[in-house]
Amino acid sequence: MIEFGCHTWAFNDLTLSEALGTIARLGFRYVDLGSGPGLNSARAATNPRKTANEITEDLDFFNLKISDLYLMLPRISLDDDERRAKDIEIFQALMPFAQALKTPGITVSPGLAHAPEDTAAFARTTEALRALVAAGEKVKIPVSIEPHVDSMAATPEAALKLIDAVPGLGITLDWAQMIYQNIKHSEIIRLLPHVRHVQIRSATRTRLQTPFEKGRIDLPRMLGALLDAEYDGVITVETTLLSGRYGIQPVNAAREVTNIRDALRDTRNTLLKSTAT
Repeated sequence: MIEFGCHTWAFNDLTLSEALGTIARLGFRYVDLGSGPGLNSARAATNPRKTANEITEDLDFFNLKISDLYLMLPRISLDDDERRAKDIEIFQALMPFAQALKTPGITVSPGLAHAPEDTAAFARTTEALRALVAAGEKVKIPVSIEPHVDSMAATPEAALKLIDAVPGLGITLDWAQMIYQNIKHSEIIRLLPHVRHVQIRSATRTRLQTPFEKGRIDLPRMLGALLDAEYDGVITVETTLLSGRYGIQPVNAAREVTNIRDALRDTRNTLLKSTAT
C-alpha cells in the first residue's frame, strides 16, 4: 500500500537529527534524506559506516525508515570534463555510505539543461548516468533521475529519452514539477511504468510551491493513476525553505507537510475503499 514520507529538505534550517525528530513528531514514519546542509557528503564518503550508523541510530530512535537518498550532482551534463568527472567520483565515493545506510534507492538530477545548439549535451549526460547506474548496481541500489525544470529531463519526453538510453535508470517523479510546466496528465502518466519513487508539494502552473490551499494538483486523479500503475512505494512531501525563483512561495513547513500528507492519506483511503466495494 502507498505510504507517505517527508523530505529532510523541509527542515534544512535544523540539524539533521533535529529535522528527523521534527518529522517523526509530525507523525511521519518515512523520510527522504538529501544532500545539503543536513548531510556532509565529504564526511559520508570518507567515513561511510560511521556516518551511516549515526544517521541509522537517529532513524531507529525516532522510529523512521529511509525512503530515498537524494544526491543532487547537477554537473553531470556540463561541457567540462573535470567538473563532470568530479560529480561522478562523488557519487561513486558515496556508494559505501548508501549501502551502509540501507537506502532503497538513490535519486539524482538529470543534469543542468543546455542550449539546443549544444548537440553533445545528451551524449555527455547519458554517459555520466550510465556510470552512476553502474555504481549503484555494484551495491544493489537502484538509481533514478528526477525530471525537473531547467534540467536535461524537464519534460516527460526528455526524461523518457534518457530512460531509453540508459538501461536500469528509473524515475523519481515530482508531480509539482510537471504541474508548474503545465504538462498534461496524459503526458505525466507516460512516466509511471518507470517510476521508482514519488515526491509532491502544492503547486500551480506559475508557482512551483504554494500553500496547500492554493495548490492545483488533482490529488484523486494523481493517486488514482498511481494505483492503476500498481505503485506501492512511498510518496514523499518535499517542501523547500527557498522562495522567489520559479514562483516558489514561502510556507510553514510543519503545517504544509502535514496538510498534504493528510489529504493524500484521506484520498488514498477513499480510493481504496471505492475499489473494494
